[in-house]
Amino acid sequence: MFEKIMIVLQVFFGLVGLYQLVLSFFGWYRKKESKSHSPQKTFAVIVAAHNEEEVIGALLENLQKMRYPREMYDIFVICDNCTDNTVAITNSFEGVTACVRNNPEKRGKGYALEWMLDKLWKMPKSYDAVVVFDADNLVDVDFLQYMNDDLCNGKQVIQGYLDTKNPNDSWISASNAINYWFCNRLWQLPRYNLGLSNFLGGTGMCFESKLLKEMGWGATSLVEDLEFTVRCIQRDVYPKINFDARVYDEKPLTFKASARQRLRWMQGHFEVTRKYMFPLLKQGIKERSLTKIDAALYVFNSYNFLIGFLLTIIYYINYLLPTDLNLISIYGYLPLWVSIPFSIYGIMQCPLAMYLEKVPWKTYLRLVFYPVFLISWWPITFWAFFTQNNKQWSHTKHTRVVRLEEVQSKQG
Repeated sequence: MFEKIMIVLQVFFGLVGLYQLVLSFFGWYRKKESKSHSPQKTFAVIVAAHNEEEVIGALLENLQKMRYPREMYDIFVICDNCTDNTVAITNSFEGVTACVRNNPEKRGKGYALEWMLDKLWKMPKSYDAVVVFDADNLVDVDFLQYMNDDLCNGKQVIQGYLDTKNPNDSWISASNAINYWFCNRLWQLPRYNLGLSNFLGGTGMCFESKLLKEMGWGATSLVEDLEFTVRCIQRDVYPKINFDARVYDEKPLTFKASARQRLRWMQGHFEVTRKYMFPLLKQGIKERSLTKIDAALYVFNSYNFLIGFLLTIIYYINYLLPTDLNLISIYGYLPLWVSIPFSIYGIMQCPLAMYLEKVPWKTYLRLVFYPVFLISWWPITFWAFFTQNNKQWSHTKHTRVVRLEEVQSKQG
């Protein structure tokens, strides 16, 4: 019986992997964006900050230089449970509003955004849309113009292109950058090209105010971006990525910091999977909606990682140690003309994504360490499964102070 279950699992996960592999082919090209509109939309630009005194200044300088009419956007910084100089630095910038929040019981960006939006709706000035950034970010100066274009074209939720501002600081920051390039090009772009839903990435997000007021924020898990994405998809609102609207995120420098961050993500991912996956899948099947079925499979990724890890461990134990189990790998029965091309393509996806994204060639040297980063997701996911009820938000310290011009010059 156990052997049959293992075969069924192999078939299922093989089909899921094949689906994603085929999907990636549609990321080899880019559709042209619709033509530009004149500035029409007003924006509340919200920056989420918790003890970000080292990096908040660079972002606020950046935001004040946006190529968009200054009277059409206002900047608000959520100084969330700050105990450093974040508030004082924010107040030193003319035209920037520091919104101080102190609630140690409800920590994390999800709660902070819910609090901020409640304050925003009570203000005398109204805005057409809300844009959210993290304090460690840098932003392309045309970001708001791109959001304006998408909003004018009828989009209600838009995700900017997430890039990395410090890809060459360490092998960990480089691995995170490679992961971003891969996900942008071969996960997000295929879905955009095929008319499926894209997924929010936590920062560089734009929301139509009317939609936010109708839905409420309501996303307070450790992965508030994924949770809000699913809530949108359930309402037939499909987030869209804008590849030209670049946001540069700071990535951890050490394995320990990265592992702690990824553990938090996976703990939140398991919660969202548990809460939303089956209702979304059921809704997708009932409505014959490929978009919703695809989203349900995306949400399932936490269990995809977990069960893939367990299957690998079981098969290695069976191979190395004498057991009474008769476990076979169905992949070994695939004809070579199928298995070899797909294996090569699977290995080449990351360098292919980097090539398509015109990444500087010296960054390709960092690919040597990327397999270690990938393998480390397995034990992190395993531990996250058993600690998924731990909803304690943990802060990732940001210290990398660079300016937008430096980042863009290094990219050539």
